[in-house]
Amino acid sequence: MDSPLEPGYRGAVPALHALANPARFLKIARPLTPVLFWLGAALALFGAWAGLTQTPADYLQKETVRILYVHVPAAWLGMGGWTGLALASLGYLIWRHPLASMAARAIAPAGAVFAAICLVTGSIWGRPTWGTWWEWDGRLTSMLLLFFIYIAYIALARADAERGGDGRVPALFGVAGSVLLPVIRYSVVWWNTLHQGQSIGLTSSTIDSSMLWPLFFTMSGFTLIFAGVVLMRMRAALAVQKVEARLKRMAA
Repeated sequence: MDSPLEPGYRGAVPALHALANPARFLKIARPLTPVLFWLGAALALFGAWAGLTQTPADYLQKETVRILYVHVPAAWLGMGGWTGLALASLGYLIWRHPLASMAARAIAPAGAVFAAICLVTGSIWGRPTWGTWWEWDGRLTSMLLLFFIYIAYIALARADAERGGDGRVPALFGVAGSVLLPVIRYSVVWWNTLHQGQSIGLTSSTIDSSMLWPLFFTMSGFTLIFAGVVLMRMRAALAVQKVEARLKRMAA
């Protein structure tokens, strides 16, 4: 019997799972991956250029405020990446579809990279603002913990694959790790913290519009790059699975 991970698989699946069929996924992902990546790169570069050259300096933080055009998208994708990982893990635990597990594993390295970028840019921003590279602040510490659980998930998923596990242990870890997200989100409210409070909400912002507009380009651009990288990694994982399945048939 063909494996459901092979693009040619035609097993009966519920209508709810139709879009998760590997053949349909690849048909959409192949043309979509470069579009997302290069469009995202263009938007991110334009936003970075605009943030560096077309906006005024902050009256308190001066030129250092310009790092927000990278720091804020990185923080958003570090947290958003784990949200996607947790949802994919939950989908795998409920419906047992292998693409859900594959999506979670593809998201993890990209999310870890953006979490690391968030920490590095936050430290660079904090040095002239707080007078120190690092402070055991609630927001910084909880974001560091998120980076560590990304690394733990990657190691756990790799170990599970090497021992021939069914993916349930990494999936459970992915769902359990999501409890850290509200801690990060509300850390500036719950604790007395050096980190500034929320500057951008759904309906309002404390950042002046003359400084805010490039952020939407970098946010959109980095998000599209993130999505393109995840699709690329999923396609690569499917290709590896297909090659391994063929080698096993040849060996048999």
